[in-house]
Amino acid sequence: MSRSAEIVMDAVRAADHDRYLTALYATADKRDALFSLYAFNAEIAGIRDRIHEALPGEVRLQWWRDVIAAGGEAGAGHPVAEALNATIATFGLPEPAFENMLDARIFDLYDDPMPSRTDLEGYCGETAAALIQLAAMVLDPVEAPRFADLAGRAGCAQAMTGLLLLLPLHRRRGQCFVPADILAAAGSSPQEFVAGDGGPGAKRAVAAMMALAREHLSAFERGAPALPVSLRPAFLPLALSRAYLGKMENGSPLEGVARLSALRRHWLLLRRASKGWPAL
Repeated sequence: MSRSAEIVMDAVRAADHDRYLTALYATADKRDALFSLYAFNAEIAGIRDRIHEALPGEVRLQWWRDVIAAGGEAGAGHPVAEALNATIATFGLPEPAFENMLDARIFDLYDDPMPSRTDLEGYCGETAAALIQLAAMVLDPVEAPRFADLAGRAGCAQAMTGLLLLLPLHRRRGQCFVPADILAAAGSSPQEFVAGDGGPGAKRAVAAMMALAREHLSAFERGAPALPVSLRPAFLPLALSRAYLGKMENGSPLEGVARLSALRRHWLLLRRASKGWPAL
């Protein structure tokens, strides 16, 4: 492994350890490409953590658009940018998917509330679901198109679970990823939800959000037994989603839920990587 490839891999291991673990189940010739995708995702998902103002954040997103549009040697000196462009070129990945991911991440930079369930599902589709589908295209470009709809369900389930895990952080920032229509049905509002203890409707809204994540997860699990072995690494993060949701049901997402232990994560991933998902 080159020094540049090691830097990209280490970036994923530090910023997104769950996806780092799943990439290790891919064949050796595909791992660097997966790491480049996951490192890119970590870079753009973490912009608000590193750049605390929206406008400079949008400038950074535009830099990534320019790098991807230019291709080739664009982004020289930036290991993740170099690796990503090499992956896009080698595997013929569609540039519009990356453009949509970047456009979706603009939402992260501001405190505007998520308007509706439909908007949330669109956001998840352009971020987590797109990442799963791109990984699938790297792993098996012949089989990947057959499972695009399943990637959509998987991405919604994974992203919504992740947003629930990040609820305390987002509320401290004044961000609200729980859709306004779900909050209204629970007798709350985005403004009330991010203030203080979230108000009397907060727990009902979180329960509804968890139910929505489970709805997508169940839809994914119904189709998952058909996944070929070649595509399993792209979908492996879903092996953790049900366990995370289970911890939330026994805890309080509003206050924060402890992550799964390293041993538990390794066991869940190994089981799904070796046996796949059972028929429901």
